[in-house]
Amino acid sequence: MEHIYQYAWIIPFSPLTVPLLIGAGLLMFPTTTKNLRRMWAFPSLSLLSLVMLFSMKLSLQQINSNYIYQSVWSWTINNDFSLEFGYLVDPLTSIMLMLITTVGILVLLFSDNYMYHDQGYLRFFAYLSFFNSSMLGLVTSSNLIQIYFFWELVGMCSYLLIGFWFTRPIAANACQKAFVTNRVGDFGLLLGILGIYWLTGSLEFRDLFEIFNISISNTEIHLLVGTVCTFLLFAGAVAKSAQFPLHVWLPDAMEGPTPISALIHAATMVAAGIFLVARLFPILIVIPSILNLIALIGLITVFLGATLALSQTDIKRCLAYSTMSQLGYMMLALGMGSYRTALFHLITHAYSKALLFLGSGSIIHSMEAIVGYSPEKSQNMVFMGGLKKHAPITKTAFFLGTLSLSGIPPLACFWSKDEILNDTWLFSTIFATIAWATAGLTAFYMFRIYLLTFEGHLNVHFQNYNGKISSSFYSLSLWGQKGLKPINKNLYLVPIKNNEGFAKNSHVKKKTMRSFFIFDNCDNKNISPYPNESGNTMLFSLLLLIFFTLFISFIGIPFNQVNKDGIYFDILSKWVTPSTNLLHQKFNNQNSFDWSEFIKNATFSVSIAYFGIVIASFLYKPVYSSLQNFDLINCFWKRYPNRGFPDKIQNLIYDWAHYRGYIDAFYTRYIIRSIRGLSELVHFFDKLIIDGIPNGLGITSFLIGEGLKYGGGGRISSYLFFYFFYSSIFLLIYYFYFTNMNFTDQ
Repeated sequence: MEHIYQYAWIIPFSPLTVPLLIGAGLLMFPTTTKNLRRMWAFPSLSLLSLVMLFSMKLSLQQINSNYIYQSVWSWTINNDFSLEFGYLVDPLTSIMLMLITTVGILVLLFSDNYMYHDQGYLRFFAYLSFFNSSMLGLVTSSNLIQIYFFWELVGMCSYLLIGFWFTRPIAANACQKAFVTNRVGDFGLLLGILGIYWLTGSLEFRDLFEIFNISISNTEIHLLVGTVCTFLLFAGAVAKSAQFPLHVWLPDAMEGPTPISALIHAATMVAAGIFLVARLFPILIVIPSILNLIALIGLITVFLGATLALSQTDIKRCLAYSTMSQLGYMMLALGMGSYRTALFHLITHAYSKALLFLGSGSIIHSMEAIVGYSPEKSQNMVFMGGLKKHAPITKTAFFLGTLSLSGIPPLACFWSKDEILNDTWLFSTIFATIAWATAGLTAFYMFRIYLLTFEGHLNVHFQNYNGKISSSFYSLSLWGQKGLKPINKNLYLVPIKNNEGFAKNSHVKKKTMRSFFIFDNCDNKNISPYPNESGNTMLFSLLLLIFFTLFISFIGIPFNQVNKDGIYFDILSKWVTPSTNLLHQKFNNQNSFDWSEFIKNATFSVSIAYFGIVIASFLYKPVYSSLQNFDLINCFWKRYPNRGFPDKIQNLIYDWAHYRGYIDAFYTRYIIRSIRGLSELVHFFDKLIIDGIPNGLGITSFLIGEGLKYGGGGRISSYLFFYFFYSSIFLLIYYFYFTNMNFTDQ
């Protein structure tokens, strides 16, 4: 059994082969590497698939034998300090390995078609493989300093992928915002690591857990000092998992390609913060104030993310706020001590949200056939509607993902979210009320996305499905390509300009090359592009994610399995039990399972979800083509003018979501401006005082020298006369000064 664990060190290094080979190919054979760029998807998929199979074997070993393996190598040793690198394979590691590899493979498969026409195809796959390698290294780390090393690599990859289309200023600003915001949390994490080492003298998880718990129980560590250090560790998770108040980077991160949103912002990078809190749970649980703070921040994030998603128009941005809210549920569960439940929701949410993000990518892919490569339009739900007729598979996939995230049984997220909601009643009535109300909001805004996207009629004013053109429109390529470009003697790339230039009977060979369509013979006049279903590889990824969304929850469903002590267990409970026993016995709070109690609680939670769905259907089912009827309040006002909301309430609700809860404005006004003002003050002091004094002395010396130079006559006798004259005066002053001093002393 140990034989397979001995080779677990290859897990983080396998995907790293791809970016190294791509870089070497571009250096030595640039033309050939670019011409064969589609080939590089195969090694990326193959290596990650091998890692997935290896991770699956490790997970089965974890479930069946409850075995935990750690291997370390000494890097530097002296009398007072030793630093080791290695890997730790335990239930938490195996869970994260399965999530990263399965979602990563599906995203790579989806990206091959989605990014096929992008000039940065090679760069995209190099970044993606490097990110997978960094994330795998993070979850297999055996100590805090190693986690921090891979933590920064993950942040760097996120910066590169969010700003992948760096020629767009909004994407460049988004990646910088994500990078700077995460640096705040990362600085806190670094301080926390140093503080924990100062308290325990170790960076290895097993050692520091034991030392910290014993020291706290024996009051060898002051509780306030331990609280501050653990809070600093938690600050890193706050930034990485987009928790309040460091959540502001997540919606802007949607400027990256859609597969990146599915991988980074659904199942892996944002889950790194949840992973860190789960990994450090043994030292957090002995400090109740920190757990209460984690639960409070999680609850605020849950509610804030849901309310900010209510009137968003960008489909990816709305899903980003949904991710933020669901991550808040996981953090809330960890703060309440529900370790297993948090991991359960981490698993179910990862596959459901990956399905939704890749489904939105398929939608965007279809919309680009109408509006060209224009994120402001292809991602905007204002211009969508009626897509169920032209993308039925995408519609089915997105609908199932919507049902799952809304908490409708028997899909995946229902089981995990229901457990979290039930645990909130045992923790706090106020927390439970807010968490359950947010569950209704989640169902509302998710079905709002679905109805605006797939139901009703197309909302693009300049283009109708019947082929009649109400007005012409233009599309610009990301790379500024214009004009007619021959592919071969019969095929041409035609930019989308006035639709009168399209051929009525021409045959479209391919769907789109971002903002171009491929036509045979552009002779006729009246064709208009239609939205259509995505390619087979993209749909295959969606179908596999549908399978996970339907059946992944079975690992946490009870099925009346009872162990020898009469305590309920399921696959997930058996999976995480070794980790909880190793870390701290307080985690293992399994109780007997009561199906009647579960059904009663589930009825309540499902009723709230259905209430949100009914309200969304009532307001958004008849999707109007007018842009004025888009948001929730105006839609209601249009249908029922005599029963609508007052103007002040309309503006309040809309502005809250539109201005992101005014949190960005607060940061801009009170933090960014203050930092800039302080920087300008420091710059002024440095320039005029620190640099001004030596510069002033230099200028003064220069002027005196210049004056003396022009005051001299060139005669040596004159110079000697003045030299002895001033020397005599100096000596006289010196003599009388010291004579008076001696007289006074006597």
